[in-house]
Amino acid sequence: MTDRRRLIQQAVLAASGLAVGGDVFAQLKRSDVDPEFVVKNGLIRQSIMGWTFKDHFTAEELAHHCKEIGIVAMEGIPREAYPAVRKLGLEISLVGSHGFANGPCNPKYQDEVVAKLEDAIEVAKAVNSPNVITFTGMNFDGMDREKATQACIDTWKKVVPKAEAAGVTIVLEHLNSRDDSHPMKGHPGYFGDDVEHCIDMIEAIGSDHFKLLFDIYHVSVMNGDVIRRIRQYKDIIGHYHTAGNPGRAEMDDGQEINYPPILREIVETGYTGFVAQEFIPEWDDPLLALRHAAQLCDIDEE
Repeated sequence: MTDRRRLIQQAVLAASGLAVGGDVFAQLKRSDVDPEFVVKNGLIRQSIMGWTFKDHFTAEELAHHCKEIGIVAMEGIPREAYPAVRKLGLEISLVGSHGFANGPCNPKYQDEVVAKLEDAIEVAKAVNSPNVITFTGMNFDGMDREKATQACIDTWKKVVPKAEAAGVTIVLEHLNSRDDSHPMKGHPGYFGDDVEHCIDMIEAIGSDHFKLLFDIYHVSVMNGDVIRRIRQYKDIIGHYHTAGNPGRAEMDDGQEINYPPILREIVETGYTGFVAQEFIPEWDDPLLALRHAAQLCDIDEE
């Protein structure tokens, strides 16, 4: 953003009684959201994780809202909705697979994981989606952590060649085990709850088609130091998710993550993939909440 533009923007904020220090988007409260906002800059390729809005909209309804706002992709929606979503010109940013509970750390789920990942890779290839998600699974009685880690690596290695051949990237999601207030705000007992552990497994696999799904919310809860980690692991990050912390709700001034500099760092690393909104809306107007997220993430060039 040029100095002249910033001065003009600050003058507008000052006239509205808003603070002018720091990044203007950091001041984006609910009352500041433009109810007609449409993405203008597009430096961040925004997607939406559809499950978070399932209590408010069908997948097709949400797709139409995304199209209006300028969000360019969707994920976390039923596969039968893919044709309608793609017909609107939206992309499928990620294809689901085996879920977070039954993962390869547990021997009894390894065959299931392989089969479901292979199926998801085929679906991703068919709909031109770049990513398929995977998870470690949950701790279990009698678990040996070293053996469970190796089991994850060995299981994923079975499907990586198929992903490479299809031009699809498998992305491993790190989840927090700290928040026990809601079954989708945290996952107590999740094996891959340390992002460094997940990174070690990814590096052991050693493929450009197996990367980290960097969920900013989960990393904030469990590990912190978000910007430095983005810089450090930029080459093995394949996808991003957002949400406010605490609460996995809107990314407004009631939560602690300062998203604008994080988003700028993502752009600075050269990342050109999708950043998917995965907050659970708590505002009384979920569509306004979606516009808020899109407006917050539509950063411009400084």
